[in-house]
Amino acid sequence: MIMTVDRIGHVEPISPGKKPGRSEQVGGNIRTDSISLSSEALKKAEMYQVVELIKAAPELDDAKIAELRQKIDDPAYLNEMVINATAEKLMNTWFT
Repeated sequence: MIMTVDRIGHVEPISPGKKPGRSEQVGGNIRTDSISLSSEALKKAEMYQVVELIKAAPELDDAKIAELRQKIDDPAYLNEMVINATAEKLMNTWFT
């Protein structure tokens, strides 16, 4: 004996992956999460970055600094070749 059941009223069958009774789009109440930082927090974050950059900087060599000062004080040292080489190194460091 085979029995068939017809739909009762206007009820749609449930599709897999679709919750019954919900439309595809939710109305105009879309919420988004956001945060805002105070000016004090922004300043502290900037100071933290500066401190980290200082910590990452190489140690200063007093002997090397004294040597460079002596070379700069010598008028024969600062010629066009030295100036161009220094400028080239600076450009390569900043723009590459």
